[in-house]
Amino acid sequence: MTADLHALLQQHFGFASFRPGQAEVVHAIAEGRSAAAIFPTGSGKSLCYQLSALHLPDLTLVVSPLLALMQDQLKFLAQKGIAAASIDSTQSREASVEVMNGVRAGQIKILMVSVERLNNERFRNFMSQVPISLLVVDEAHCISEWGHNFRPDYLKLPQYRQEFNINQTLLLTATATPQVIQDMGQKFGIQSNDVILTGFYRANLNLAVQGVKTEDKVDCLAEWLNGRIHQSGIVYVTLQQTAEQVAEQLRQRNIAAHAYHAGMDSERRQAIQQQFMAGELGIIVATIAFGMGIDKSDIRFVVHYDLPKSIENYAQEIGRAGRDGNPSDCLVLANGDNLNVLENFVYGDTPERAAIDHVLSDISQSAAQGGRQWEMVLNSLSSQSNIRPLSLKTLLVYLEIFNIIKPVYSYFAEYKYKFLQPQEEVVARFKGERQDFVNAIFDSSDKARTWATVNFERLNQCYPSERTRALTALEYLDEQGLIELQTKQMTQVYDVVNPHFEQASLVASLDERFRTKEQSEISRIHQLVAFFTSDSCLSRQLAEYFADHQLQTNCGHCSVCSGAPASLPPLPNLPPLEQYDYAGLSQQITEKLGGAATIVLISRFLCGLTTPIFTRLKARALTGFAALEQYRFSDVKAWVAHHRE
Repeated sequence: MTADLHALLQQHFGFASFRPGQAEVVHAIAEGRSAAAIFPTGSGKSLCYQLSALHLPDLTLVVSPLLALMQDQLKFLAQKGIAAASIDSTQSREASVEVMNGVRAGQIKILMVSVERLNNERFRNFMSQVPISLLVVDEAHCISEWGHNFRPDYLKLPQYRQEFNINQTLLLTATATPQVIQDMGQKFGIQSNDVILTGFYRANLNLAVQGVKTEDKVDCLAEWLNGRIHQSGIVYVTLQQTAEQVAEQLRQRNIAAHAYHAGMDSERRQAIQQQFMAGELGIIVATIAFGMGIDKSDIRFVVHYDLPKSIENYAQEIGRAGRDGNPSDCLVLANGDNLNVLENFVYGDTPERAAIDHVLSDISQSAAQGGRQWEMVLNSLSSQSNIRPLSLKTLLVYLEIFNIIKPVYSYFAEYKYKFLQPQEEVVARFKGERQDFVNAIFDSSDKARTWATVNFERLNQCYPSERTRALTALEYLDEQGLIELQTKQMTQVYDVVNPHFEQASLVASLDERFRTKEQSEISRIHQLVAFFTSDSCLSRQLAEYFADHQLQTNCGHCSVCSGAPASLPPLPNLPPLEQYDYAGLSQQITEKLGGAATIVLISRFLCGLTTPIFTRLKARALTGFAALEQYRFSDVKAWVAHHRE
């Protein structure tokens, strides 16, 4: 078996030997066991599943969180002559069907999908009919609620593994703490011997932290960059606006820097990324939108202009430097000015108990009226319940895990179209019964000046037919350039598995789960500050945080080892909260909210944290919004509670 695997490694990838950890992972999979590969960024995790897929008899299903990562990997696999494909939202229906036929016929060895694709019942039905040898979970730390990048849909992967009858799983990640490693292993039944850690420490990365006041940051950064202006590097910031400002301020100091963030149009973003990869642009000032899928070996520095969100994020971001093994510098410009911003992000995400109760009441009422089914449009329910969309997704996944609801299928509530060719010419392309059917779709639609909305109910009355037939026809007309089709309002339909749940105890249980998660996130921020201001070797601390105990001595080349541990500049003195006029700041929002005015909501308003109900009430325009955004949410909440007693 070992000889076979080495032959595949040489034949398909051109490598004479495995990199550290790869052989152990590949052998575990070849011997029929599940495994986890916890390797630093850029050290060959992907090869573990790519080589395994060639050795295994049936399909390897790869779940990845990012389309960009999938596209990069597919390009690489095509170059190696390995039959791989993806099914994703950018494809036409024909392209998806072609891939599914290739999978069915056994011609495709590796299929890559996003985790959201598995919410589609039709896709799950297809997958359950296909023999699958291996489930690969990329960025597997996303499955852990205690991880830094939790994605609720990842929690359902163990269920899908059972549903698709997949015997083996391979988990891949670069950043997992001991708690996350244990959580991942338990959820997929991976033996501790088959969790392969290759060590986190990279001797070529020089870690440094410097305490700098906000007003001095740009000058400090410019001075540091002056000796590096001909190198490739990334400067990470928290906000899109900061990316633009810092890039401009660096240009004013004769340092060629370019901003990159999700608010820019995609063509501009793509052009900047390509120029950076080609070495035509040196310094990018970016939000964390930049980096995933960036595999450039000669990035010589990574600067954190603002504090990263967590130690895990920091590790992931510095991991993009020095992949060629040459010395690279990683600098953090640290102060406590945006700590309350990081904390307040967390507090803004936690749903209130009444909001959880609202969702459960909605499920209960629907089940009582509609034969145990519940329909939900995420944005509408988010607005009605006042739970942010991502937190609402998490709540729905919890309800699935508690066996209260189960997703059945989803559909678009609204289909609109406009003609790109005259209607009579479109209809004339069809003959007989097909022409009658196309005419019926158009005649039964609700027409406005330019756009028409498909009226499925009226269509079924005048020309009884399956909804799917009308959709197929509309998609065909769109693909042929005869109409432009737009869809709105994705509606998810759930079966209510247990309509007789005990609501009060379930609300309490869910509330406690969210509070525990909130405290975990807050302590993660405090760990981050303790790490950056520590007087212990940074490299050694970081390695141990990620369960790597191989570095038994100090590194000798981080800022602490060099005799310069960081201390954060003192925070600006804020007036005591008691000096503010509570009634004046809170009156307008309290009147608008009426009976819904809770301590948490008023505190969120004063700290400038957006919630769906504030968007609806146009709260930004009210007196008091964000008046206390410089203060910690927990302090503001205590102050509001005192005045509400």
